Amino acid sequence: MKIALIAHDKKKTDLVQFVTAYQPIFTDHELFATGTTGLRIQEATGLSIHRFRSGPLGGDQEIGALIAQNKMDMVLFFRDPLTAQPHEPDITALIRLCDVYSIPLATNMGTAEILVRGLDRGDLHWRDVVHEQDNK
Repeated sequence: MKIALIAHDKKKTDLVQFVTAYQPIFTDHELFATGTTGLRIQEATGLSIHRFRSGPLGGDQEIGALIAQNKMDMVLFFRDPLTAQPHEPDITALIRLCDVYSIPLATNMGTAEILVRGLDRGDLHWRDVVHEQDNK
C-alpha cells in the first residue's frame, strides 16, 4: 500500500513517534511524505520515504494529485486544528480529494491507530481490488 504521511509543525513529533511505534507495519509499505515531516521520520526510523515539497510549498498538492490518480491508498495527516495555516485551502482540498476518491484518511493519532491496525489485519485489501479495476 502507498501511504502518505503529513503533519503540521506542532504535530510532527507525534507523527514521528507514531511511525516509530508502528515501524514493523510501515516497513512493508511504500511511504510518501511532505518535506520536513518525511526527513524527520527517515532520520528517526531509517525507513525509505519518497519526500515531496513541504506542505506550504506544494507538497499537499503533490499528494493530492496522486490521490486523484488513484495512486495513494491511505493518508495519515496529523493536523493542528488550533493553529491557523497559511495553506488552509490546500489542506481542505486534500481532505476533499480523500472523500471524493474514498481514500482512508486519519487526521489524528486515534484514527491513525485504527487505520494502521486495520492495515496490519488486512482490512484494506479492498484497495487492491480498486487497483485491479483501474488496470483493466
